[in-house]
Amino acid sequence: MELHELTIVQAHQGLEKKDFSTLELTKAFLNRIEKKNKEISAFLAVNREAAISQAKKVDDLISKNKNISILAGIPLAIKDNILIEGQKTTCASKILKDYIAPYDATCIKKLKGQGVVILGKTNLDEFAMGASTEYSGFFPTKNPQDLTRVPGGSSGGSAAAVAADLCCAALGSDTGGSIRQPASFCGVVGLKPTYGSVSRYGLVAFASSLDQIGPITKTAEDAQIVFQAISGKDLLDSTSVELSETRSLSVDRERVSVKSLKIGVPKEYFVEGIEPEVEKVIKNALKKFENLGAKIEEISLPCTKYVIPTYYLICMSEASANLARYDGIKYGYSKGKSLLDVYFESRAEGFGQEVKRRIMLGTYALSAGYYDAYYLKAQKVRTKIIEDFNRAFEKADVIFSPTSPTSAFKIGEKSTDPLAMYLGDIFTAPVNLVGLPAVSVPAGFTGKLPIGLQIIGKPFEENKILEVAKIYGSN
Repeated sequence: MELHELTIVQAHQGLEKKDFSTLELTKAFLNRIEKKNKEISAFLAVNREAAISQAKKVDDLISKNKNISILAGIPLAIKDNILIEGQKTTCASKILKDYIAPYDATCIKKLKGQGVVILGKTNLDEFAMGASTEYSGFFPTKNPQDLTRVPGGSSGGSAAAVAADLCCAALGSDTGGSIRQPASFCGVVGLKPTYGSVSRYGLVAFASSLDQIGPITKTAEDAQIVFQAISGKDLLDSTSVELSETRSLSVDRERVSVKSLKIGVPKEYFVEGIEPEVEKVIKNALKKFENLGAKIEEISLPCTKYVIPTYYLICMSEASANLARYDGIKYGYSKGKSLLDVYFESRAEGFGQEVKRRIMLGTYALSAGYYDAYYLKAQKVRTKIIEDFNRAFEKADVIFSPTSPTSAFKIGEKSTDPLAMYLGDIFTAPVNLVGLPAVSVPAGFTGKLPIGLQIIGKPFEENKILEVAKIYGSN
């Protein structure tokens, strides 16, 4: 295998055996980026000097025969809404095009402590608002599997970078499917952790009750490694949780017995609107587990029909509140002579079309006279959706579904129809509303386009769903 094709585990083994140096590994990825990124546009910024400097430090540790972590020297890419001290964090928005992060996000601090090599920042839909990475304020990213199609979003740059072998793995953020859907479209693994299991400190807020940082990788085992490195309680994030079980970077993990596994299949998820090939691939995956001895249980999630309006009312309302801070005064793009001009002109020119749409709708939902009718009602329906999943998990250990009802669509196909784009979140958004962990794993193809299987688990059972994903990948 070429160096840029290696997984995290394979790269670590090669570094341990001294088959190659960290510097050689890093340069292989940097050269790959230089060669391929022009056609894919996965990266917004590549930090060549910083990456080479970090690679030399890891090589120095290896030469002194010091024990290194499994992530030491592993080249990663970071979605550009996660802060890295001294580097630009633009959120793919013109309003933050020159913003330099003053500190590291907690997940970055943890990864730096493990000795990772950060290659650069990846493209996204502006402020993580989108499902195709066409809404970046700078340029769209293309799907490495088919350059005429979208990579998904909003973490499309990270997913495309992993799929095109421009990095070993990447970090993304997931508000309503923004890790899992691009992972499905690009044919890689994407993990959305339980809400609170990974600190959000240093993640630029979109919808604070839904956002979660997670890994995009080539294998489920790699996702497990990155997740365990970034998870845990953080005093700087009051919503983060101390995980009860010991989480180490060792390869000895809890094993899942397929013969005692109960897989729930929501009857509401296999309805009109899902592509026939997607349904066929997911049913084949279910058949594979049934042949291995797992029990398939039909379950019901009756509030599924309310998921999209509930999710978008909540996320747009929270986005409206979170993005109020970009006023052209404290930081970011600023234009105008009078105070009102600064407010109006900075936001009008700095924000893109999709961000403005969500701010307007969210502000309307929170306004006097409409708060109870829209936002408060959406939160009540959210509770009903949570109750649906609680009942479902009384019958099932994990839930299987398609990650997306379709494969990757053509660039420009849905960019003028936001409602069609929003409907694509039907299988992923419930997970964020409930705060559950879920992983998308490659399950098959329709033509040359990948299709993802979504495996949903109970809160803080990331290891279980990743073990199930590994079983699927090995059979």
